[in-house]
Amino acid sequence: MDTGSMTDSAVKGTGARRGPLVMLRAGVTAVLPGEPVLRTGHVLAVSSLVNAGLGFFFWTFATHWYDERTVGLSYSALSASLLLTGIGQLNLNDFLVRFVPTAGRRSRRLVLTCYAASISFSIVVALVFLAVVPVIAPRLGFLLTPVTAACFVVATAGYAVFVLQDGALTAVRMPGWVVGENLVFALVKILLLGLGAALGFFSGILMSWAGALLVSLFVANLVLMGRGIPRHERETKTAPPPPRMLKYAAADYFGSLFRTAGYTVVPLIVLNNCGAEESAFYSVAWGVAYVPYLVARNMGTSLLAESVRGPGRLVEHSLRVLRHSGLLLGGVTVVLVAAAPQILSIFGGSYAAEGSMLLRLLALSALPNLLLSVAIDVARARRRLCWAVWLQVAMCVLVLGLTHLLLPVVGLIGAGLAWLVTQCLIAGFLIVSRSRWLVPVTEGSS
Repeated sequence: MDTGSMTDSAVKGTGARRGPLVMLRAGVTAVLPGEPVLRTGHVLAVSSLVNAGLGFFFWTFATHWYDERTVGLSYSALSASLLLTGIGQLNLNDFLVRFVPTAGRRSRRLVLTCYAASISFSIVVALVFLAVVPVIAPRLGFLLTPVTAACFVVATAGYAVFVLQDGALTAVRMPGWVVGENLVFALVKILLLGLGAALGFFSGILMSWAGALLVSLFVANLVLMGRGIPRHERETKTAPPPPRMLKYAAADYFGSLFRTAGYTVVPLIVLNNCGAEESAFYSVAWGVAYVPYLVARNMGTSLLAESVRGPGRLVEHSLRVLRHSGLLLGGVTVVLVAAAPQILSIFGGSYAAEGSMLLRLLALSALPNLLLSVAIDVARARRRLCWAVWLQVAMCVLVLGLTHLLLPVVGLIGAGLAWLVTQCLIAGFLIVSRSRWLVPVTEGSS
């Protein structure tokens, strides 16, 4: 046979084998924006949407396999776990996003050090919380059984690392694997939820989270440590450690505690003031409405990561993120407001009857939250942590205070009003004071 013909056949055979994969990559590349700040942000947003979509199925199954009281108590327990994760992970995910891009050969050591600190502190805060549950949250007393307590501690520490690895994957420009890890987590979580329901475990919801976290952590870190970090260390120049890194980490952590508290304490306020069933209605509505909050957070994370590589384009990137995300969130908000009863009816008739107006208010609050999210990450990029801290303190104080005041007056809708009023007030302030935070940044200031 002619050598040229053999070569042509081999090339065609290779093309035939690789054709679908090449076409898929080309299609994804064509759809995603060319600008890294938008491309990474969109990939992270897709990750949130995938996670939210599968999370939607998770809670749909949960509301059908478990009664409303169990759902409400389990969601409140998970909210407590997420609050403790926010405390225990020391906000080192944003620290990794900020400093790994220029760490070079120090990247692996930096990531592992953050993992160790986060796991250790998360276990401590989880154990302290369990010790004081009878005093501060007696309705969560079911957490004190040995198996459930162990799952609670594992879920708290595991989710801390789960958040950190998202930051590390983003920092080494592997956001696609953030989608992959969330997909693994969501699918395993649903499978374990079904197993727990079949075995009649009251704590099946919490146990499914703990088990799924362990599986997803193994898969994601196999990729991160085996491929992502080695490539990053080879391709990135090792810059000297920036000055005052620990001071930056401490201030950023302090501010993040208030943001996390705003997200996770409201379900506990609802549980203590309105009961387990009302907590279930709030939890499902918040779970749906939190999707656009995550999109805004992810776009801000991408903005922060890219600002390290090109600080002179911070204002340009910020305005671009605001425009693109505003259009995306506007469309999502319209869908959530218009179809709130239909969406919640999937969980059950009582969820649609009690939570539709709440979901509409929460969805509307996501639009002004975009401005808050971008402003916080701009302040982080400029290392103006005082500004970022005060924004998060204001959000936490307003939303918790308004929730506490409005729940006895207008019921569950009061929590939605608290979020909407809080985000609108802060967004209005940021618009009026934009000349103070949306200003050019120089290499030296970043």
